[in-house]
Amino acid sequence: MKKNVLVIGGGGREHAIVHALSKSAQVGKLYCIPGNAGIAALAECHGEIKATDIDGITAFVVAHKDIALTVVAPDDPLAMGLVDKLEAQGCRAFGPRANAAIIESSKVFSKNLMKKYGIATAAYEVFDSYEQAKAYLEKCAYPVVLKADGLALGKGVLICNDKPEAEAGLKEIMLDRAFGEAGAKIVIEEFLRGFEVSVLAFTDGKTLLPMVSSQDHKRALDGDKGLNTGGMGTFSPQEKFTPAMQKEAYEKIFLPTIRAMEKEGRTFKGVLYFGLMVTDKGIKVLEYNARFGDPETQVILPRLKTDLLEVFDACIDGTLDKITLDWDARPAVCVVAASGGYPLHYEKGKPISFGKIDDGVLVFHAGTARNDNGEIVTSGGRVLGVTALGNTLSEAKKTAYENVRKISFDGMFYRSDIGKDF
Repeated sequence: MKKNVLVIGGGGREHAIVHALSKSAQVGKLYCIPGNAGIAALAECHGEIKATDIDGITAFVVAHKDIALTVVAPDDPLAMGLVDKLEAQGCRAFGPRANAAIIESSKVFSKNLMKKYGIATAAYEVFDSYEQAKAYLEKCAYPVVLKADGLALGKGVLICNDKPEAEAGLKEIMLDRAFGEAGAKIVIEEFLRGFEVSVLAFTDGKTLLPMVSSQDHKRALDGDKGLNTGGMGTFSPQEKFTPAMQKEAYEKIFLPTIRAMEKEGRTFKGVLYFGLMVTDKGIKVLEYNARFGDPETQVILPRLKTDLLEVFDACIDGTLDKITLDWDARPAVCVVAASGGYPLHYEKGKPISFGKIDDGVLVFHAGTARNDNGEIVTSGGRVLGVTALGNTLSEAKKTAYENVRKISFDGMFYRSDIGKDF
């Protein structure tokens, strides 16, 4: 009996999830709320409902009794308790409950959790007073990192090279509220040196299965310059992350984290994202996310050979110890095509021209819609993610860029150095 599945969200991550589910022999009809123009080729989209409309989504699922599973992909509805609300209605849902999603929705919570349970992270202080935070900047070592406490679309982290820059960043977060109420509290932490790696992991609250490693490029411009974005591209694997490092991370960070959450009465089921920095003093946690990363998912799920629905079910049912993840050995590279002006002001509604994309190359839609003429147009800052696999990282990178160049829209830009190690 095939299962009908609803995916919540409308970005590149959700397109990658829908694409992976569409390959499952166990999946019947796919739904998506709100979806986008690319997802609409695989799923019935309901753009009239927002991903943050918890009551609207719950009513939709209750009314559609054919939906066997709802996959909650974005951070906001997880933090708002969508999984809790669906479960209260007797509906099956994938993702952490709100009391576990706090590991992402509050930087203060996650930092304090790591301190309490001895999980390595950067030294830090927490402030809810602008004046006290500003006074603390007088005695900081620079560079220093400022983090808005709450959810900020992946943009609430500022790396400040000196005191004037830090004071300007502090004002932006706490006084100007550039990230809204996410900036009511702030974490000021030491700047870590080393190389970054992202590891996503499936967990049922007891067993944890890490996925293949990846690395995101957050800055808008080549050379890791410019403003922080939600991610301009990514590659998998991060080849410097050795098996010995993976073992260290699993034993000292991954398992201790899910055990800590269970001890706190916040059992985590779903996907837990570990943003790591490998330093000369060991591996440290930069951040946690309570869901699939974006755009990391766009290079990870195309490499997953195991049936994704089976993994989701095992996470919910507590049977993840019966699952073995099987991976395509080929590296993958994803290049994001963004709207001119992103991550600040950008225009929407620009028609997108697609050339003939090579077989095997995936174009994940992140910010697209159809206009009244039926054309696919831009509707977000990050518009498309072009993912290619190759026998080597350089081959995957070459193919991804060859195909990005076949796509165009007014104002489109992309980084030319995705896959390069900084």
